[in-house]
Amino acid sequence: MKGNRKTLFAVAALAVVAALMLGIWYFTRPQTQEGAKTVVVEVVHGDESAREFTYHTDLEYLGELLLAEKLVEGEESAFGLFITTVDGETAQDSLRQWWCITKDGEQTETGADAVPIADGDHFELTMSTY
Repeated sequence: MKGNRKTLFAVAALAVVAALMLGIWYFTRPQTQEGAKTVVVEVVHGDESAREFTYHTDLEYLGELLLAEKLVEGEESAFGLFITTVDGETAQDSLRQWWCITKDGEQTETGADAVPIADGDHFELTMSTY
């Protein structure tokens, strides 16, 4: 009987902690902006050439915009969209290449699927090597 109480208490405590974490995430997550917005995406290729794309959209997240405009290709993973190709250039695993997403020069903290877009945003997709 004492073992059941401890187990029940541990499960209840775990549920409270999980609810608190979910609440913190909900109130601190990046907010999206509804409605029309203009977004610039700059692509910096492996040869350091760059191209800018300007999009007018009602979409709320960068990943869905990039896919809708067919600027990127990628694979869905447990962490969201893993971008493999941008503007026709594919990152090569053998060369340890990957596409880095930045907003106004600062690396984003999440994948493209979770990056909210707002009017006037400027993003960069840069071929990088690790």
